[in-house]
Amino acid sequence: MPITPEIAALIERLNQELDETEREAREGINIVRQFMSRFPNNDLLIQFFAYFNAAQFFVENSRRRIQLVEDQLETVNVPAERIQESGEDLATLLGQILEAKMRSRNIINRLENMQ
Repeated sequence: MPITPEIAALIERLNQELDETEREAREGINIVRQFMSRFPNNDLLIQFFAYFNAAQFFVENSRRRIQLVEDQLETVNVPAERIQESGEDLATLLGQILEAKMRSRNIINRLENMQ
């Protein structure tokens, strides 16, 4: 069964947001590394570094979750309830991704203001 247009649009948005989140996590790691070379024992920098690494893991895990949903929805005779649940799961994931992206941007802004 083909994926509904609404879910396909949601998946596309999720992938775009994940791309941006991944980019920001890489940017954050690079900025934190610069500071950590000067202040290697700074607890806050270590936390930021850990956050950005966790964000990258979250992106990878989210991509796998999306792929699993796509695979499940492409099977024959998917019940309407399963389609509904999948849409809700993906919408919840979008909220989590947007939250992670905002946190990353806030940390990057803090780091840039310190330069």
